[in-house]
Amino acid sequence: MQERLQRSIFLTFLRISTHKESKDHFITPSVFGEILYDNFLFDIPKLLDLCVLFGKGNGALLQKMIGNVFTQQPNYYTDLDETVPTILQVFSNILNKCGLQQDGSSAEPQKLEEKGRMSPSGMALQELKDVVFYLCDTSTTLWAFLDIFPQASQNFQKHDFLSRLASFYELMIPELESVIKKWTFEESSLQADLWRRLSHARKKMVEISHIIINQTCLQPILENSSDSIQSFVEEFLQIFTSLVQEKRFLRDYDELFPVEDDVSLLQQASSTLDETRTSYILHAIEAAWEGNRRHKIPAVGPASQAADGKCSAAAERHSKSSDRELQASNNHEEENCAGAAAAATFSKKVSGVELDSLITQVKDLLPDLGEGFILACLEEYSYSVEQVINNLLENRLAPSLQKLDRSLPRQVQQEPPTLLSSRANIFQDDEFDVFSKDSVDKSRIWKGRRKGENTKHFLNDKRLIAEQKERYSQYSVVVEEVPVEAGTVQFYKDDYEDEYDDTYDGNQVGANDVDSDDELISRRPFTIPQVLRTKEQEEQNEEQEDEEESEEETTKPDHFVQDPAVLRERAEARRINYYAKKGFRQDNSATVVGNARGQGQSRDTLQERRKKETSKGTRANHNRRSLADRKRNKGMIPS
Repeated sequence: MQERLQRSIFLTFLRISTHKESKDHFITPSVFGEILYDNFLFDIPKLLDLCVLFGKGNGALLQKMIGNVFTQQPNYYTDLDETVPTILQVFSNILNKCGLQQDGSSAEPQKLEEKGRMSPSGMALQELKDVVFYLCDTSTTLWAFLDIFPQASQNFQKHDFLSRLASFYELMIPELESVIKKWTFEESSLQADLWRRLSHARKKMVEISHIIINQTCLQPILENSSDSIQSFVEEFLQIFTSLVQEKRFLRDYDELFPVEDDVSLLQQASSTLDETRTSYILHAIEAAWEGNRRHKIPAVGPASQAADGKCSAAAERHSKSSDRELQASNNHEEENCAGAAAAATFSKKVSGVELDSLITQVKDLLPDLGEGFILACLEEYSYSVEQVINNLLENRLAPSLQKLDRSLPRQVQQEPPTLLSSRANIFQDDEFDVFSKDSVDKSRIWKGRRKGENTKHFLNDKRLIAEQKERYSQYSVVVEEVPVEAGTVQFYKDDYEDEYDDTYDGNQVGANDVDSDDELISRRPFTIPQVLRTKEQEEQNEEQEDEEESEEETTKPDHFVQDPAVLRERAEARRINYYAKKGFRQDNSATVVGNARGQGQSRDTLQERRKKETSKGTRANHNRRSLADRKRNKGMIPS
């Protein structure tokens, strides 16, 4: 139950940090970042706890999760900057609890009313346990976070985290080691447990320092060109120059991560490396190892035992046992401090052809097993075919697998619906929607221009007439047969079924009657006498007669193209008639034709020619001359 709960919690946080699970359903990155930050779905303490709880075995998933959170919401970097001073304050509180004071500007002077600070040797056993446990928890949490998300190293180094951590290490670790060695415990297991936890905290603090140095200095040197690595080289030298006085920290760091190898990397990458500073750092590390036996691997062989007397032998045995305890405690603490990480370990997901291949391998050796049972075994043993076969042959299956039916078939997973099946648009469910129907009436589909029906076929189609005839038959008065209802048969029994009634054929109907007014009107239309007519009626009659005459006159054959000369003559006649009605008489005296060449011109001809030359630019040429004069008079053209 606990394992399932831890797995569900991890999957929940993993889903929360994913803004796009499929192509159809997703949240835009900007909105996703606002939702995470505004609703406090993630914060820095929560991210630290996730790393320490589920970091072992799930590093790739956690790295993707935390990277996605910081990428979509950069405000978390600001929160991390505000968290680092709080972490440094934790180290200061531990020092104050143990009566130690950190050098530098961050140290606070002791208040006058405050009692003398207690040293670790004078602390109660419970307080000592609390300090060691607190230190182990803090260092493990920071290491887990930086190991999963090393990009946060820049934020830690902004606050001079390395120098503060090294100073804390130099003051706290030797003091606590001395107290644990000298303390008289009632139970030896408690002393071993405190020593393991302190050793674990030591190792994690050194690894934290290496992650920060590697991320801020070494990794950029390897990734960038030789022209842009000078700032990173300077940063590396500056860090180790500031750590020269922390001899215990340098010794432990050099034991796990040799500084000489890093300096060799700098010499290969940079041709302008300051050899004086590098030699100074290497000499400082050599000085830190003075009085201590230098070994790169924390394991002691038989040849390294000292033979300087009983005290030396006892000290060596104690050192060997301490190293073995440290090595054993590292494995033990990595499992215990990780808590539920082992329970929530998720192996790689295998599916498709690869999964079918694994099932086939097991089924070839054990054909009586069902594919569903084999799949459950593969999921239990992280898809290891060898382990599944071995446990099946030796009958050492997990209790959860022993309860299953060995002939269990494999469940067929339903494929998710495709995008085409879930679409909805204006063509949804129409008669030509091939995505929702298997068959379409192809006779309704016509490619190209459809050939129209001829006129004869159209006229012979009487379907519309039949429909209208049936409709209008309901309004008919004359019927061929009268329906006879029950009880009215006696009324119609004397009728005969003669088609024609000739009773009154001998009579002259209407021969002697006087003609009615209607019959006279139908023979000759009624007209009003001229004496009784009014003036308006006379004008209307005249207009009607004129219109009839004009229609008769204008009715002429319609030529496709008439003679232009005839059209011009008609237009000229209409124009003359129009001017004549208006009382306008055209003056044809002004002419500029004149006589033939060589015969001289009359005075009138010359005068008319001058008038034409003067006035032709005024009207015939779009009034250009008058507008030019107007423009000149307004001063728009300099004169």
